[in-house]
Amino acid sequence: MSELKTIKTLKEIPRKEQFAPGHRLCAGCGIPQLVRLTLKAVPDPKVVVNATGCLEVASTIFPYTAWRIPWVHNAFENSAATASGIEAAFRALEKKKGVKKPKIIVFGGDGGTFDIGFQALSGALERGHDLIYICYDNEAYMNTGIQRSGATPKGASTTTSPAGKVIPGKRERKKDLIAIAIAHGIRYAATLNPAYPVDMYNKIVKAASIEGPTVLHYFSPCPTGWYFDPSRSIEVARLAVQTRLWPLYEYADGKYKINILVKKPKPLEDYLKLQRRFAHLLRPENKWLLDEIKRDIEENWKRLLKLAGIEK
Repeated sequence: MSELKTIKTLKEIPRKEQFAPGHRLCAGCGIPQLVRLTLKAVPDPKVVVNATGCLEVASTIFPYTAWRIPWVHNAFENSAATASGIEAAFRALEKKKGVKKPKIIVFGGDGGTFDIGFQALSGALERGHDLIYICYDNEAYMNTGIQRSGATPKGASTTTSPAGKVIPGKRERKKDLIAIAIAHGIRYAATLNPAYPVDMYNKIVKAASIEGPTVLHYFSPCPTGWYFDPSRSIEVARLAVQTRLWPLYEYADGKYKINILVKKPKPLEDYLKLQRRFAHLLRPENKWLLDEIKRDIEENWKRLLKLAGIEK
């Protein structure tokens, strides 16, 4: 990976677009930026496998499509399995017919990755299929009514974990997708954030250069489900990094690297107050839960510093 051509500025990103405008994704949604940069960073030929979710329903409303490359839709639960079959078929065609094998890119939301599609993803990683799995994480089942998922953060209010007198939002911690993926023995995994597009583009380039499975976890702001002004989407995403809530780091061949070293984090309240799903956490009666969330964030940051070999 040391010989890869990485970029330093946005001007260096290719201009060719393979994801057409006119899709129906919400204003302020983080997904279009992810898709556009991914299709620019991964060289042709490539095939996209897309689980049911926001991206699928908004980009392929019959009889229209926003995709300018081969694209396959499958159910919530089997995107990684479908991609595994496609990759294996092209591997056979390459061996027998000399057909150049495309890079297989999988897009799945947090519901179709953390929960419903988890066993398919685990199987694909264990078998070592040559694919890039990208989870666009908007932290709930946004496509079907804003229900909690395994990716919903502690304290968030959703339609199935509503903050009120009975519960103060979701009580469980968010799954650590990258740690789970690394435990399968893969060579590369990384977190992405739309407020840092150069970092994101370079990581996708790295993932595409590797033979075998790679996993990318993308912070996808959702104005609809998080209840914030769509014009503040990138501000929300940037604060997630600056508060250490969403660390930007990568794992490559056994080594961890923190890409944005946040030495003086901003108050977590700066991030929470922009989103109505967290409004209850700022009330005095829920200070205990807010303090608990802050401790979780600090513990995770210390863990990453240790893994990256950085003294606090």
